[in-house]
Amino acid sequence: MEPIIAIVLALVGYALGSAKIINEGNEALVERLGRYHRKLTPGLNFIVPLVDSIVMEDTTREQILDIKPQNVITKDNVYLEVDGVVNWRITNMEKSFYKIDDIQIALTTLAQVELRANIADRTLSQTIASRNEVNQSLLRVLNDTSAEWGVQIIRVDIQSITPPESVQKSMAEQQAAEIRKQATISTAEGDLQAAIKRAEATKESIRILSQAITSKPETREILKYLVAQEHLEASQKLSASTNAKIVFLNPALSEGALDQMIGEAASHEIDDNGSEKSSI
Repeated sequence: MEPIIAIVLALVGYALGSAKIINEGNEALVERLGRYHRKLTPGLNFIVPLVDSIVMEDTTREQILDIKPQNVITKDNVYLEVDGVVNWRITNMEKSFYKIDDIQIALTTLAQVELRANIADRTLSQTIASRNEVNQSLLRVLNDTSAEWGVQIIRVDIQSITPPESVQKSMAEQQAAEIRKQATISTAEGDLQAAIKRAEATKESIRILSQAITSKPETREILKYLVAQEHLEASQKLSASTNAKIVFLNPALSEGALDQMIGEAASHEIDDNGSEKSSI
């Protein structure tokens, strides 16, 4: 009876020693007598005790590698502090264990070296303006190397690019100058448009006035009255000032100037009408 119990216990012990449960999202490598034997997938697996041994169990899920702030030099010799993150995952568990000693250190070193080399080929303005292009370039280069390690680089993101304080101050001043320049240009364009509108309005007013003069003779007397009223208001404004000198205009001269203006306006209106009729 005792031998049977011993055999049963031995079998139970063997079963417990040979059964290995691998969690979902993980994989394990088994060596037999010091040589790679097979890979264990998620679920219940069995190995041979004392002969087989699990040398590695790791996740195949996406992982994040933090790139600590690095001091890099741009093509135009500006020192920058750059940091970022790398998203990666193991695609071949055998290569990640047998091709490289420490995959985390290897990826960190590779990312830092390639980051410095990439930014060294760009100026400060190019680095800041083309951050997404830098990310894509790093992604391609890192994948070319990490493929030999059984690793896929999913995404590279540069989190921050920090120039020295002196450079930041210069950039802020340059941006402020650009804003002032654009504001000046916008103001000048606005003044130009306003001047054009005023000129067009004046032209239209003269056209309407000349048309009224030629069509209604009483308009002449109305204009004389308006001019006299303007003279009176101007005289009152000048007399209100303590150090102003009052200059009285000769009504005869004003009336002559007004007659000349009315005559010229009327002649222009006749010429315009004549030319229009001849063209018809």
